[in-house]
Amino acid sequence: MTVSHDVDTAALDDLLGVDQVLRDPASLERYRHDDAEWADSTAPLAVVLARRTDDVVATVKWAAAAGVRVVPRGAGTGLSGGANAMAGSVVLSLERMDAVLEVNTDERYAVAQPGVVNDALRAAVAAHGLWYPPDPASSAISTIGGNVATNAGGICCVKYGVTRDYVLGMTVVLADGSVVELGRRTAKGVAGYDLAGLMVGSEGTLGIVVSVTVKLLPLAGRDERAVIGYFPSLSAAGDAVAAISRAGIIPAALEIVDRTCLRAVDDWMHLGLPSDVDTLLLARVDERGAAGDDLADQVAAVFARAGGTDVERATDPDDIARLFQARRLAYPALERLGPVLTEDICVPRSAVPEMLRRIQATAAAHDVTIANIAHAGDGNLHPLIIAPVGDDAAKVRAKHAFDQIVADCLALGGTVTGEHGVGLLKLPGLRQELGERVLAMHRSVKDALDPAGTLNPGKAF
Repeated sequence: MTVSHDVDTAALDDLLGVDQVLRDPASLERYRHDDAEWADSTAPLAVVLARRTDDVVATVKWAAAAGVRVVPRGAGTGLSGGANAMAGSVVLSLERMDAVLEVNTDERYAVAQPGVVNDALRAAVAAHGLWYPPDPASSAISTIGGNVATNAGGICCVKYGVTRDYVLGMTVVLADGSVVELGRRTAKGVAGYDLAGLMVGSEGTLGIVVSVTVKLLPLAGRDERAVIGYFPSLSAAGDAVAAISRAGIIPAALEIVDRTCLRAVDDWMHLGLPSDVDTLLLARVDERGAAGDDLADQVAAVFARAGGTDVERATDPDDIARLFQARRLAYPALERLGPVLTEDICVPRSAVPEMLRRIQATAAAHDVTIANIAHAGDGNLHPLIIAPVGDDAAKVRAKHAFDQIVADCLALGGTVTGEHGVGLLKLPGLRQELGERVLAMHRSVKDALDPAGTLNPGKAF
């Protein structure tokens, strides 16, 4: 595709209306990148605020004809640069497409537009006695379309799975502006290739999702308990995670929060979190009755054997919510300390202790502060590398540390991203992980569906 850098976007006003096209400098800067400020970006030619599928179709067709790239965007909460604008591009925002179109209680599915916030979907289906399990830490601000684009996971994914496990089907606008229905609304279905599954995690490079059909579970039937353990070191908490896996225990959640994160959250939100502990390991089980009590006891026993102190059970919903809220707030709390370069590696559960030790060694070797949170139950670790504002040397060291963590992850049999997507930040690591032949397969799929390279170029591979 020949990219046009000097394009008159006035035609978009006629196609969509002037209130749906932004060109003022403040808007172009605001939509220039997602939350991955460390990744490259360029001010877009314009920002399109789509309200309906026809708006997406019109924008894509205009862009293809004008030689302009289209960068789809949801809430802009991404952490890998997947929604960063590139040269000669328009940003196509789907945030105004925010309706829950259907909740089917008989078949247990919901249909939502891409701009629906994760927590809003959960609340909408809860009113019908149903539950949408995927719960990224950003669930209060991230959208379903973005969750689909990156195959987002979350705190309860260790037991209940990630976004792909709940997507039944979707409506997608392809690179030529055609609209296709993918997937199904039945409980089972194996007709043809799993093209809906292909779109999940494709980061807007193969098509633009304009509605999603997700399967739901009954809301009733869970009885939550939390088990809290305080550990003298990050690696000791990692040992407990590996022991939980070896014991065959599958908690509903198993999260690590280190002291840097705990202090940052409490300084900000004053939740009364402990200030004298090194690492918090937080588990949740949700089996009912005696089975849940027994499982919580097993988790507590593993914590204690692995070196946990003050291991305790919590059943009060407010206490449980407060502790998990601390986990969800860790990233924005750390952002208050300076620019954060976020990792999203995933290693085998047995390798969690060693990976945590290597992260700490990398922090020391490169003289950087690395805070740690993790969906530890499935090996998905989020080292957060912090650089003081205005310290360019620290940013260089942080990037070296980032690369070392990726290399260590791959050496331990891991993958460069568990839920944030590849975007721009993980491109070098992805090439190391997949190799040229598999990358060529990715390019073949991209070329087949988007031969002109209109959709989100330069991302994901």
